[in-house]
Amino acid sequence: MTEIRNHRIRNPWVVVAAYNEAAVVGSVVSGIRRAGYTVIVVDDGSADRTGDVAVLAGAVVVRHPINLGQGAALQTGIDFALEQHADALVTFDADGQHSPAAIAALLAAIEQPGVDFALGSRFLTGATANLPASRRILLGAAIRFTRASTGLPVTDTHNGLRAMTARGARTISLRQNRMAHASEILHQIAQSRLRFVEVPVKIEYSAYSLGKGQRMTDALTILIDLFARRLYR
Repeated sequence: MTEIRNHRIRNPWVVVAAYNEAAVVGSVVSGIRRAGYTVIVVDDGSADRTGDVAVLAGAVVVRHPINLGQGAALQTGIDFALEQHADALVTFDADGQHSPAAIAALLAAIEQPGVDFALGSRFLTGATANLPASRRILLGAAIRFTRASTGLPVTDTHNGLRAMTARGARTISLRQNRMAHASEILHQIAQSRLRFVEVPVKIEYSAYSLGKGQRMTDALTILIDLFARRLYR
């Protein structure tokens, strides 16, 4: 098992929200465990054996009786990890597009004095494999919207790889129960006034992960919904 090379962080947890990911969640959990980290998988009302496979791979599993969405699943995982006295958390997608090697870099970033959030960015170094042009255009629009609405000079928005200290995690209270949670997290980081940094990460898109990802119409709906909520708040 790989040694976790962090000095101030003693009890990091990796939070994985999963819905019908039985085909890949075992390898995702195994990879994170081999890297030396405790994993909590929130089985978000899956109709397959996602939770059972995750347990066999070495994860702590919490189950939602019905599907509530990725935002709700992440909030359940964050709350559970904090109850276990986690001093840092990393959110990690269940579809196999993230590398466990990125976890150490994210945790190292929040060990810097005064830093409470480390946001993975696929665009800082261009290390993104097989990203369709339509997805790149959509992500660019989301980045511009987030910069305008939060003031955060981010280079990526809907990236599930992120780390936070326990102090940072306690400022996160997700109410968007579907994919809009990614934008909501950034808005809450802006409101917290806690410091964030971005860390270059590589995303490996596959036919499986692209099939699980949001469609263009889904993402446009998310942007419209977020804008409406800001306008009428």
